[in-house]
Amino acid sequence: MNRFLFVLMIGILTSGFVVSAPYAKWTATELTLNNGIVERIIQLPTTEGNFLTTSYKPVEGEFKYFQPTNTDFQFELNGITYSGKSDWSFVSVKAITDSHQGDGAAVTLRSQDKKIEVVLKFLLYPNLPVIRKSLVVKNLISTDVALESVDVEKFNVTGYYVTTFSWIYSDYGRRCSIGPYQGNMQDALVIVHNMDWKAGIVIGNEASGVMKRTSIFWDAPDITSGLTYKDQRFPFRKWIKPNESFETPQVFTMVYNNHKDAKEILNTAVPDFIRKHLGIRLSELQEKPTFVYNTWHPFGKKIDEKLIMELAKAAADAGMKEFVIDDGWQDNYGDWGIDKTKFPNGLKPVFDYIKSLGMKPGLWVSVGSASSASKVYHEHPEWFVHDKNGNFANLHIDNANDEIRSACYSTGWKDYIKNILLKLALDYGLEYLKLDFAVVTSAYRFNPENSGCYSTEHAGHKDHNESLFVNYERMWELFDELHAAKPNLFIDCTFEAMGGLQLIDYAMLKHAEGNWLSNFYGPDDLGDLRIRNMAWWRSPAMSATALVIGNPRMDDKLWETHIKSLAGALPIMLGDPRKLSTVDFAKYRKYADWLQSMQTRYDIMSYRQDLPGFGEPMEGNWDGFQRINTESKTGGIIGVFRHGAVETKRNITINYLDPAKNYKVKTLAGKVVAELSGDKLSTKGFEIKLPDLYSGELFEISIKK
Repeated sequence: MNRFLFVLMIGILTSGFVVSAPYAKWTATELTLNNGIVERIIQLPTTEGNFLTTSYKPVEGEFKYFQPTNTDFQFELNGITYSGKSDWSFVSVKAITDSHQGDGAAVTLRSQDKKIEVVLKFLLYPNLPVIRKSLVVKNLISTDVALESVDVEKFNVTGYYVTTFSWIYSDYGRRCSIGPYQGNMQDALVIVHNMDWKAGIVIGNEASGVMKRTSIFWDAPDITSGLTYKDQRFPFRKWIKPNESFETPQVFTMVYNNHKDAKEILNTAVPDFIRKHLGIRLSELQEKPTFVYNTWHPFGKKIDEKLIMELAKAAADAGMKEFVIDDGWQDNYGDWGIDKTKFPNGLKPVFDYIKSLGMKPGLWVSVGSASSASKVYHEHPEWFVHDKNGNFANLHIDNANDEIRSACYSTGWKDYIKNILLKLALDYGLEYLKLDFAVVTSAYRFNPENSGCYSTEHAGHKDHNESLFVNYERMWELFDELHAAKPNLFIDCTFEAMGGLQLIDYAMLKHAEGNWLSNFYGPDDLGDLRIRNMAWWRSPAMSATALVIGNPRMDDKLWETHIKSLAGALPIMLGDPRKLSTVDFAKYRKYADWLQSMQTRYDIMSYRQDLPGFGEPMEGNWDGFQRINTESKTGGIIGVFRHGAVETKRNITINYLDPAKNYKVKTLAGKVVAELSGDKLSTKGFEIKLPDLYSGELFEISIKK
């Protein structure tokens, strides 16, 4: 019997022809995805035909962006293009779910040439305008096939008004432009918004690092999102063996209307989805960090047991909750033995001492590097990256005399480094890992030829292009295995490991808790401006607590403004806490206790929104942030800053509180500066004064009892 007819008969017998799931229903010719907020209708092939999105819109109101038929997806296999507009045989459709309340359907199709099967997975989530999608491509022929140029989503937009009047918010939804746009590694999230229609679409790309591609009106009047094309700087390729399948990273989209400004959805539905349903590690972490110390600046590699013990005591006295030992503890890169000249008793007594002071110990490791003098490099040269000339390579920096070699994760290296990290975490009690240096691409080398691995002998990748994708995925596997062994381990995957300057994305958030995002050296107000700008630029698209922004020092003259600025991200301080005065130690303790109490009361580290009326932090302006618990609506904190602005006063409003409840606005010292309802706080607000040209204040927002 024809497979389609068999499925159809089962549907008739079990449910009166319409098979249904909570958010998915289908007939012989149509799949409808609808969660009461958003609806997408897809034309199914009968015996043979196209697979096309025929409608995608908010359930309520108009949405004029898309054509009556949309290509839906597209990719190349051995140079042949397949898309929703190709001829497909219908195989099956079934209900699917995920572990984060996702619910939807998976449709299986077979190509007319019978070379491949494709499964299209769609997931919707409660009370949000989100549809999340991935493709599973199965090879049905007897030889390996190369998958390239993948568009997980491909929408065809309507004419003149969409392309002419839409604003494109790229670069984490922050950079506004008009006209054709092709995204890059920084475009985990792009918003296309038409202010005339008060409508738009959010495109979230969950591919890793440099492998993501999102385009807006680039080659045609369409919107695409998926993996990099074969002609790009870092081309995606995946070789699929006979009878095996490959699943793409997911792409999530949100269509919306009745929003005057794209920032409205950026501050509401986007962070709600990320926090509750994307599956990020921070949401699974039982105890989030609130105040971290790191040794890197000014000490660099010049550390030893005596110094670390002294710094740990001073940091604990200042109220730090995590203490991270940076580079310099090891005998070499690669072997990761302990330098016994610096730490004659090993690291465990040091970690135990840090714990006895009430802090969690952390450690820096370069997760993919080895010294050319290391034992592992000499015993296992087959584990290391080859450049295009067949030589061993350093992916991280361009230095002919450098002795560092980069490891390839498509080899036994992944299991090797995993055992080292597990020993540190399980045997020594490590609770924070800062994992650094290039693994796939470099933040500092801009020739794309200096990336990935060119070896043809490594089991995990067949060629250079495939190594780019596979090595990211193997690094994520490592992180997942570390978390399986120690669920509350905080992994800080730096922008250097991610492979781009200040790069963070959704792939990282799903496998690591934080990202050391920068190395800003500045004791003055410019350092604070950089901190706040970086935090603003990447949030709310990225979880603010994942933004680990270095290197503000505890002993800087303006250290209080450092803390206030960092309160909008993950507060992390460096420097020499031994230099603090008795008065400063007391002040630090107040900040530390206040931040911890704000986390305990409001879970501020799970939230961050833009402060209404304030934009990008820049010279001559005011800026601010709010971290309001939008689920409990019990309150949170705000930060307000004057950075060289002429005005000494500003009116402050706060969004996302309960309109009917009354709130107090208090300074860190507990002084009440306003008592207003949630409605009045969002519509009327209150005035604050900052007389100093460069200054800022933090406030608590709490329900009035």
